[in-house]
Parts: sequence; structure tokens; C-alpha cells
Amino acid sequence: MDKRQHIVVVEDEPAQRQLLLDYLSKQGYRVTGFESGVGLRRLVERELPALVLLDVGLPGEDGFAIARWLREKSGKVCIIMVTAAGDTVDRVVGLETGADDYIPKPFDPRELLARIKSVLRRSGGAVTTSSGPRVRMGRRVLDLDKRVLVDADGTEEALAASEFDLLKLFAENPNRPLARDWLLETVGHREMEVFDRAIDLRITRLRRKIEKDAAHPEAIRTVRGVGYMFVPPKE
Repeated sequence: MDKRQHIVVVEDEPAQRQLLLDYLSKQGYRVTGFESGVGLRRLVERELPALVLLDVGLPGEDGFAIARWLREKSGKVCIIMVTAAGDTVDRVVGLETGADDYIPKPFDPRELLARIKSVLRRSGGAVTTSSGPRVRMGRRVLDLDKRVLVDADGTEEALAASEFDLLKLFAENPNRPLARDWLLETVGHREMEVFDRAIDLRITRLRRKIEKDAAHPEAIRTVRGVGYMFVPPKE
């Protein structure tokens, strides 16, 4: 059985798709390419890849729709969106769909490889925390072993790697203001032209998942001029 990490490239431009397949294959990954989301959907019914490199500008069903579907299927699959160069709107929407990272075209293959390795490393990293296997966050509980959010009735929701990384950081640093730059450096790619609002967008998404009222957050609070702070509930 092939134990190499499986990466799927969804890119409608044949030459670009083949270039990525060849490059990533030489880097030791098992790689599959599709021109649209149709092939990806069929594959996911059989197996979940480790990572999907997803072009935004696909004909028909675009990358955003595919990313949303994929994230609903699993929080374990890493997603890197490939966006149009300098298109801020694409980057914002890509992050809001649950993507773990994005990279604008044109890109250096070495930068892409670095981002792939970083996302895969974070998603598969061992969890070590003094807080225990479960941490209550707002109206839900973060299960650090299973990497899911748990409701009061036991229902579980899978988390994207980037979402889990942020919640884990907060769990390890309760009642401590955490600077945006530090959060970005720890769970993102600050040195690689990260979109400045990436952390803010992810925090907004997380608040919708854990707060009783996302408009008036109590668990993940904003610290003006600094960043954010996790305040555990008083029990």
C-alpha cells in the first residue's frame, strides 16, 4: 500500500496541472490531478486525500463552492486555495470557506512546497497541552485528541487545521492577550505575504462556532491594540 501523503490538484489548465503534478511527485508525494470538482468528489467518496490544492477560477463550479463542500465532508483534509494575483476578495472568501491557506498566482514552486509542508505539519502535529484532552470554549468543548468541537448533546463538528491550530493556541494560553502578529507567525506564514486580515477572518469564523452570541463574544475577546484573548468560562 502506498503510504505517501496524497495531494490532489484541481486545476482546469492542463499545462499548469501537469507541471504541479510532476513537481509534487518529485517531492515524494502521491499526486492526483483533476480539471474540475467532479473528479475530486468521486475520489473523496473512496478516500480522503491529505491535501487539496484548489484553483479558485474553475469553470462551472468554482473553487469556493468545492472548498465549502469539502470542508463539510471533513475537517481533516487540508485545503490550499490558488487565487488570482492580488485579488483581495478571492483571499477573503477563500479563508471564510475554511481553507487553511492560499497562494496567489504566479507562484514559485518552492514557496508552494513550503506552504504545503507547513499546512500538513500543523494538521498532523501531536497535541501537547497542560489543559487536558478537553477544554470548554464558550457554548462548546474543544476535544484536543479528536480535533473536533463537541456540543452539549455530544454532536461533533470537525475543524479545519487552521481552526484547530488557533483554538489550541488559545487553550494553551488562557487569560493572556495574544498579539495578531504572534498568532499569524505561529499558525500562518507571516514571512510569505500573508493577507493582513487572515487572523481576524478566522477569529470571526470561530466565534460563530463557539460563542453563544458571536456579536458579543465572551470566550474569544478582542483586546484593543493587541489582538485577542481566550477567557475560560467560570464554572
